[in-house]
Amino acid sequence: MAADYLRTLFLHPPSADGFDGGAGSRYQARREIRSFWYPTWLAQPAALVPGSRLIDAPPDGLTLDDIRPRARHYDLCVMHTSTPSLAGDLKVAEALKAENPRLLIGMVGAAVAVRPEAALGVGGAVDFAAGSEFDFTVQEVAQGRPLDHIAGLSYRTDGGVVRNPERPVLENMDRLPFVTPVYKRDLTVEHYAIGYLRHPYVSLYTGRGCRSKCTFCLWPQTVGGQRYRTRSVGHVAEEMALAQRLFPQVKEFFFDDDTFTDDLPRAEAIARALGRLGMVWSVNAKANVPYSTLKVLKDNGLRLLLVGYESGNQQILNNIKKGVRLDVARRFTRDCKALGIVIHGTFILGLPGETRETIQETIRFACEIDPGTIQVSLAAPYPGTALYDEARRQGWLEAERLVDDAGVQVSAIGYPHLPRTEIYRSVDEVYRRFYFRPRKMISLGTEMLRDGAVLRRRLAEGYQFLRFLAAHLASALRGAGFSAAGADEGGGGSLPGPRCVAFRVATQARHENLAGGV
Repeated sequence: MAADYLRTLFLHPPSADGFDGGAGSRYQARREIRSFWYPTWLAQPAALVPGSRLIDAPPDGLTLDDIRPRARHYDLCVMHTSTPSLAGDLKVAEALKAENPRLLIGMVGAAVAVRPEAALGVGGAVDFAAGSEFDFTVQEVAQGRPLDHIAGLSYRTDGGVVRNPERPVLENMDRLPFVTPVYKRDLTVEHYAIGYLRHPYVSLYTGRGCRSKCTFCLWPQTVGGQRYRTRSVGHVAEEMALAQRLFPQVKEFFFDDDTFTDDLPRAEAIARALGRLGMVWSVNAKANVPYSTLKVLKDNGLRLLLVGYESGNQQILNNIKKGVRLDVARRFTRDCKALGIVIHGTFILGLPGETRETIQETIRFACEIDPGTIQVSLAAPYPGTALYDEARRQGWLEAERLVDDAGVQVSAIGYPHLPRTEIYRSVDEVYRRFYFRPRKMISLGTEMLRDGAVLRRRLAEGYQFLRFLAAHLASALRGAGFSAAGADEGGGGSLPGPRCVAFRVATQARHENLAGGV
C-alpha cells in the first residue's frame, strides 16, 4: 500500500532551544521548565499515510543541519507551524526546498488554517497549507491527488493563492487510526516531559473541540471546533490497552482533550475502562465537575487534573466567556483535595478587564485555593480568536509578536490604565508569592523527601525555574530601558546575572512571606 503514496515526512521543525511550538502544545513558547508535548496533530495524519516518518526535532535536539539532508529522501514534507514560530519555520522550508527542489512542502496548524497566505506568499518554498482539521486532507495529498481537487486546502499558483472549499467536519472520530503505534515507531518517549506529569508520560486525544466559548482559547476557535466530538469508549479503551503494551516504561497517560469533562457520563465510562486496565492517568478539566464524577474518576486511576482557572476576578471570567463561577471553582477545588486529586492550575494575566487590583485578586485566589502547582501565562491574542479581534478593535494590541527572539512569551496586550510591561512583570510576582510561601515550600519539600527520583527531578526543575524568573526579570528591565551589559555574569553591568537575580527573587519572596504576605 505504501507504494501508492508519496514518500512523506511529517516534521515538527527545529526551533529555539526549549521552544515548544509543536502540534500539541497549548501555547507556543519557551517554558519555565524544559517541557515538550507530543506532536499528536502530526502523528494523526502520519498514521493515515503508510510508510511515512514523523520527526519531532526540538525534543530530539535536531538542528536544521541534521534535518536538511533527509529532504532528499522524500517526495512530500508536511510541517506543523504556529503563529510565533512561522517566520523560522518558513526558513526551514526554504532550506529543505533548496536541498530537494522537487520536494512538495505543506504546512498545517492553526496559524495557516486562519491565514494560509502568510505561508504561501513568502519565499515560494511552501506549496500548500491545510486548514482546520487536516488529517484526511493531508492523506489525499500523500495519495498524489491534484491539489485543486482536495477540499480544505489552499495552494500557491503563479496567479496567487487559491483556496479550495472547506472540508466537512469529521463526525465519526473512530475513523481516525491510533497514534500510539506512530509514537512507538518514530518518537522517544523519554524525551517528552511536563513538570506536573510523571516521567515518562504519553499524551493523546480522545476527542476534539470544546463546548466552552473562551475568547482566548486557540484550538477550538481554529482547528477543533466548539462542539465536543468524541471517540467511542471502546475505541479509547482499545488504544490504551495497546499503549500499555507498547510503553511499559510509561508512568502516566494524559488525555489532552480541550475539556475531557465536557461529557460527564462518557468521562465516567472511560474512567471505568481505564480502571480495569490499572492505569494512572490525568486530563484537562473545567473547574465545575461535580463530586460524584470526581470520585468515579479518582477511584479508577485519575491522578491529576489540569484546570484553567484563568483569573480570581469574576468579571474577567465573564468577559472571556469562561462559563465558571468562582464559588463553584472553590467548591470543585475542595472536592478534589478531599479525594486526593492533584491539581495543576493555570492562570492568565492581561485578559480584558485586568487591572492592578484584579492581578492582586488572582494572586490571593491562587494562594487561597492552593493547587499543587500553577502555570502563569500572558494573554496571547492569536489570530483567529475572539480575543485577537477584540484587541484589534479596542486598540489594545501593542505588539504583533507573541514571543521574543529567544522564544519567551511577551505581553502583546496593554491597556491605558495597565501597560503591557507591567502585565509582563506581574508574572514574576504571581510565581513568587505562590511558590515562595513557607507552606508551599514545605509541601514541595516533603514531596521530594518521600521519593528520590522526584527529589532529583524537582531540584533540576527548580534550577530551571529560577533561571526563567531571572531571564524574565532581565527582559522586563530591558523593556523598561535598563542596560543589558554584564547580564550574563552579574558583574560590571546594569543588570544582575541569572544566579544573582534568582537569589534576590527567592530572598525577596521569603521576606514578603515572613512579613505577613499571602
